[in-house]
Amino acid sequence: MIGSLDMVVVDCPDPVPLAEFYAEVLGMTVVGRDPGWAELGPARGGRPIIAFQQVAGYRAPEWPGQLVPQQMHFDVKVDDLDAGEAAVLALGAVRAGSETPTFRVYLDPAGHPFCLIRPND
Repeated sequence: MIGSLDMVVVDCPDPVPLAEFYAEVLGMTVVGRDPGWAELGPARGGRPIIAFQQVAGYRAPEWPGQLVPQQMHFDVKVDDLDAGEAAVLALGAVRAGSETPTFRVYLDPAGHPFCLIRPND
């Protein structure tokens, strides 16, 4: 091993609201805010951190098209897809129109795709 994961950084137009969105989705805590930057950490502290950085001229990914590639996305495991969907929609996510019995795709408030997953165990 060369190192360990410390942080994932996500480009966006407005970091604090996006960090607050993912804090609710992932059960994490906003642990840092600066102009143009916000960080989420585990509720009990520690690493890794998910950071959101403001980018001038930000263009939301196009999904499922790739004219503006998605670059990355989160898979969020849930116990109940319907309940998870209701919760993320209430937070401002929108349906992306792609789903199977084990996953559903949404767009976060900045347009990044993310999935709610319920793998067959």
